[in-house]
Amino acid sequence: MKSLKMFIDGKFIENNTGKWIDVLNPSTEEVIARQPDGTVDDVRKAIDAAEKAQTAWEKLPAIQRAGYLMRIASGIRKREKELTDIIVAEGGKTQGLANVEVLFTADYIEYMAGWARRYEGEIIQSDRPLESIFLFKKAIGVTTGILPWNFPFFLIARKAAPALVTGNTIVVKPSQITPINAHVFAEIVAESGLPAGVFNLVNGRGSVLGNELASNPKVGMVSLTGSVEAGQQTMAAAAPNITKVSLELGGKAPAIVMDDADLDLAVKSIVASRVINTGQVCNCAERVYVHSKVKDLFIDKLVAAMGEVKVGNPAEVADLDMGPLVEAKALTTVHEKVEKAIEQGAKLVCGGNRIGNKGYFYEPTVLINATQKMDIIQEETFGPVLPVVEFTDIEDAIAWANDCEYGLTSSVYTQNLDTAFKLVRALKFGETYINRENFEAMQGFHAGWRKSGIGGADGKHGLEEYLQTHVVYLETKA
Repeated sequence: MKSLKMFIDGKFIENNTGKWIDVLNPSTEEVIARQPDGTVDDVRKAIDAAEKAQTAWEKLPAIQRAGYLMRIASGIRKREKELTDIIVAEGGKTQGLANVEVLFTADYIEYMAGWARRYEGEIIQSDRPLESIFLFKKAIGVTTGILPWNFPFFLIARKAAPALVTGNTIVVKPSQITPINAHVFAEIVAESGLPAGVFNLVNGRGSVLGNELASNPKVGMVSLTGSVEAGQQTMAAAAPNITKVSLELGGKAPAIVMDDADLDLAVKSIVASRVINTGQVCNCAERVYVHSKVKDLFIDKLVAAMGEVKVGNPAEVADLDMGPLVEAKALTTVHEKVEKAIEQGAKLVCGGNRIGNKGYFYEPTVLINATQKMDIIQEETFGPVLPVVEFTDIEDAIAWANDCEYGLTSSVYTQNLDTAFKLVRALKFGETYINRENFEAMQGFHAGWRKSGIGGADGKHGLEEYLQTHVVYLETKA
């Protein structure tokens, strides 16, 4: 069994407390590694190291900082198979999705490195004849990243790559559920020659370490991907120092299927967007609104497609659509939500049960006759469960889709351009996918409305989350 170490100030640190947190394989329920049960003092040491390294790091030309990122990306590619197997084992991802995550992470780091020569300040016109106004974009300083378990490897890059290329340093805390991949990332960082303290990794419980990562006065920005509750706690911890926060929180993505939709495409895309990572993705399709004219045919196709989803232990079978849920608590929560929906009047037409008695497997599930006020429509499920609501008026579909505390992603299925843009203008979400599955591009901007978050990631706008402005007024004599 592997014992993980923290990575602070360029060194792997032995666990001096003797306290450990086990890492379980969700397919087998076996302990596969252990990690240090870190302390606040560990976080402070990591933040101090990041602060010490930041000034010299920022002084390097951006293209030199990018060179380190390129070496990290190369290191990831060299360990592709190892990392894929780790993500499968600790998170229950299918082999295909785990491999996509590894390669997408390397691509993402290279993409962000490519901004080194491209992010810019401005020269602004002055009202004075002999004055020039310059707007510089500068690093924030020390940043921290608090990661989830559902895309644990990619989220390291999503937070660290834009931070580092713009001259910031970072302290990252992986989820205690999926920390092994982060340990390998730190090994790759060490091999890259990245200066000590620029990237630091701490392990432990979010309830212990999270507050310090957000409240330490040396931190200029904290970025968290997690639950609404975790986001609220992070904001509260950051408030006394007015520390910048960037939050990607929950989602309850609606999929609207119009009467002119290509139903085969809609079903294929919605199912793919629901069962990816066993439904444990914040931008997953979480609820379906289908026009009454095509409801029956759509449901028949949907139930058939969900019934064909291949579920199993992804370490043993390569060609799967879905693995287990990530932990026992998730299995219990998902099943309770299904039972509550049935109590409230929804009809179960597919799935609805645990699979086997070893591992956290759950059947792909479809609920029909759902209504807007049901918990299954209002609350994030984070599992392979699709509730279906019927509508006849597009205005109802719009109102119901927007009737939610979340506002991350949404999707539309129609062959009419006017209808598509009517929905785009009306939907109150950070992203809308039209006639395709819910999966963002690295050059886009992944950001939510309402309780889905503050700020965002990816592309030019995601890079600029890690920059602050310095305006200089220069008046000359001639």
